[in-house]
Amino acid sequence: MRIWNWEGFFDYLTNRYLLEGAVTTLWLTAASLVAGLALGIIIALMRLSGRRSLVWPAQFYTWVFRGTPLLVQLLIIYTGLPLFGVRFSVVQAALLGLSLNEAAYLSEIVRAGILSVQTGQRDAAKALGLNRVLTYRLVILPQALRVIIPPLGNSVNGLLKTTSVASVISMEELLRRTQILIQEKFMVLELFIVAAIYYLLMTTAWDMVQRRLERRYGRGYDDRAKHAADHR
Repeated sequence: MRIWNWEGFFDYLTNRYLLEGAVTTLWLTAASLVAGLALGIIIALMRLSGRRSLVWPAQFYTWVFRGTPLLVQLLIIYTGLPLFGVRFSVVQAALLGLSLNEAAYLSEIVRAGILSVQTGQRDAAKALGLNRVLTYRLVILPQALRVIIPPLGNSVNGLLKTTSVASVISMEELLRRTQILIQEKFMVLELFIVAAIYYLLMTTAWDMVQRRLERRYGRGYDDRAKHAADHR
């Protein structure tokens, strides 16, 4: 019995069908990240507002979406909501589920970053006559970025792999297309390893981007820390 097919393995490394699946994984990751980050910022600001009418719904949201599996959330959105007359296509359900789930985690990252900025910065902005919106945009968020970017980058890395969960609702991303080819060609190990290589290449590429972002946004902070150390 033939266990490994080298010809099939190398053929599927550059298979157009799988490459298109990888592209779907990339845009699904990017779209879910943008939507999740936008919603995550709103939720973080709600929790920091100090108003119970905003804090409690935000806490409930993060509690629900962080406390239940993404797989269950996707199945509820795609197969459960139609029972109430709310129907989404596969793509819409995948985007909605991934975005809502990611927002719960990103909101905590954003909130931690904002809380890392010293209160004196807010007082200084207020003394300069800046309103709340300008204070966040010009003073707090730029400083919070150096704290937000490392865990945000890790979330992107995780999201790239988490998109594979969308295969359970027939979203034709990389894993789903791999499974379809396995059913047709019966090369289980070869195709799964090809898919693993694709994921590894994508996460490695993002890791290089993340390192550049961390160096860029952490440069000013590192320079100040070094300057302070030199004068001790």
